[in-house]
Amino acid sequence: MQMMGAQAAGASVPTEPGQGAFAAIQEIVAILEADPDTDWSKVDIDALRAHLVDMNAVTLAADVKSEPVAGGTRFLVTGSGAVRDSVRRMVKAHAAAMNEVDGWRFEASDIEDGASLTVWPPAKDAAKLRGLGFFGLMAQGMHHQQHHLMIARGENPHL
Repeated sequence: MQMMGAQAAGASVPTEPGQGAFAAIQEIVAILEADPDTDWSKVDIDALRAHLVDMNAVTLAADVKSEPVAGGTRFLVTGSGAVRDSVRRMVKAHAAAMNEVDGWRFEASDIEDGASLTVWPPAKDAAKLRGLGFFGLMAQGMHHQQHHLMIARGENPHL
């Protein structure tokens, strides 16, 4: 209660929740709570958390090798155990979401310890592909926030 009193008095209060995944969940919960049409019987914050765990595993624990292919690049993304499983889910979902956006082609498939992502950009974007690399490609497109909201609402964002 003291904290609420300090806020009411106009004192400075912290705004950072302390961790990125927690912040993403907090943001989605606030959106859902503010939406009077939220169907709480379909909301699945645990699914959103699982997706954020996958994002973390791929970003921080996956190994990536790249090789040129005609007109593009193939990324071999690997890990063991849970990282391998996260790689497979994330790479396939991202390829499906981004395929044919702005003329870029994405193709994903499972490999022994992860997934392969082959990307063919328009010729004018060949240098951009090299600059982005795998992790830049995974962050490409501002669909992630809407994707998180769809997961939390119990919708399938990969249709």
